[in-house]
Amino acid sequence: MEIDEYPEGTPCWFDLGAPDLTAAVDFYSALFGWEVELGPPETGHYSMARIDGRDVAGLADQQGPGPAAWSTYLAVDDLDATLARAVEHGALVLVGPTDVSLAGRFAVVADPGGAVVSFWQAVEHHGAGRIGEPGCVLWSELTTRAVEPSLEFYRAVVGLTAELGSSTMGDYYELRRSDGRTVAGLMAMSGDGWDDEVPNHWMVYFASDDPDATAARCVELGGSVPAPPMDIPPGRFAVLADPQGAVFSVMRFDLPVTGD
Repeated sequence: MEIDEYPEGTPCWFDLGAPDLTAAVDFYSALFGWEVELGPPETGHYSMARIDGRDVAGLADQQGPGPAAWSTYLAVDDLDATLARAVEHGALVLVGPTDVSLAGRFAVVADPGGAVVSFWQAVEHHGAGRIGEPGCVLWSELTTRAVEPSLEFYRAVVGLTAELGSSTMGDYYELRRSDGRTVAGLMAMSGDGWDDEVPNHWMVYFASDDPDATAARCVELGGSVPAPPMDIPPGRFAVLADPQGAVFSVMRFDLPVTGD
């Protein structure tokens, strides 16, 4: 589906910082059918990935040390006010308010559990222009051991309330905007099914009509499959990693997707 704007608290944009941008572009273009317009050197080669002419994600040169990782951006109405609330409720600011030409403004924080999340105040670029279709993002999920601090943080900072559901892997919360719409999830990392080395993080899910085929294609392209395809109540999913180690998920999902 096409989408043109995102209310506050909704995951709206998703990007990857890669050590080898050209390799990342080649991998995701082959996996998802993206058309990528390479950006200029002065922007870290920030590049737009598109499907049918609509922006679906960003890729760029990795700007700091550490593993390659996908980032989730939450839409906000007032970046400065949001950042002030975030700090008040225990966030560590990693990147302060930054203007991106006429596109908008962003900041990056680590939430009280250490999961990295970005905030985006749109001007001309509101976020992904297509969601929920193959090759596009359809879901974002905070996976964390710091459940209660995280629930309070996102409620206080961007107005997301939570309703406890269930999952085959433990407690699962639906995160909802003030209008009652579910826009993201929170998975509690508890029990023996989680490696101690896995940090608290936001997971990006891309839509796939056939997660098994997408997982097999990922391996053909040099990636790996940390969690093989499996059935869960909403559908079927797998956790994949690109050749540079960035982890993401693919899913066939039968419930309503993010956005209006």
